Amino acid sequence: MALALPRPRAPLHAAGSAARRWYEQALGWPTDDGTPLRLRTGIRFDVLEMPADAGFATLRRAGRTGPVALGRGERPGDGLPEPGEPVLRILVAAGAAEELPGVLEWLEWGSVDLELTALGSGDLMPAPPPVAPRPSAARGGTTPVLAAGPGLPAGAGPWGAAWVRPPEPGRDVEATLPSTGSGAGLGGGGGVPRTSRMGRAPDLVRLVSVAATECHRARLLRAGKGRADRFRGDQPLAFSYASRTVAGTRPRSLTS
Repeated sequence: MALALPRPRAPLHAAGSAARRWYEQALGWPTDDGTPLRLRTGIRFDVLEMPADAGFATLRRAGRTGPVALGRGERPGDGLPEPGEPVLRILVAAGAAEELPGVLEWLEWGSVDLELTALGSGDLMPAPPPVAPRPSAARGGTTPVLAAGPGLPAGAGPWGAAWVRPPEPGRDVEATLPSTGSGAGLGGGGGVPRTSRMGRAPDLVRLVSVAATECHRARLLRAGKGRADRFRGDQPLAFSYASRTVAGTRPRSLTS
């Protein structure tokens, strides 16, 4: 009687190796050598990171962006960092992390604790699992992988990383990333990367303005819910001049 042998199994590291090849070869994105797989920021892109509830509200208002990922933030632990609350990570142009404090200061959000941070040169971003290419009709939407809400996908692991707006192999990611510079987001020409939205890559300043407003709104709403026993009804939301700039109710060179 022939001995039945089990089928050979792929090594446990095979999935991680395939994901690393996808990022490094199909996308040309550098990865870190350690595990779990992480992407090196500050080379092809930087990352804006914010609480997931504020992040999804930002996507609804901001429209098209480059790739966007959902995951968990890091909180200090005994030794290695531990997974924290859900966060949304919006990929932006390399160098944007250094510009973020100045942009927030210019928008008069500099003194407000927004929980809006950035990953730049020397930082690492948890790498979501690779995804299949999307039909062209689905590009730019908020729901190719996940529902447009802050919940983490089932079975995503302790860091819960997943693509909300996935990158596309063969497409130059830099052309899709929010950036600053002369005329960003205002039309084609001038050597600025083109996208299908108004001819240029999205404007970083407008994105940060929307994100700051939504981070502040979400923070106030969370605080209001925590004090529900002391306060009843809707709480007044305090906004900086930046939110009125976005709404078009305050003169500013950004709106001219």
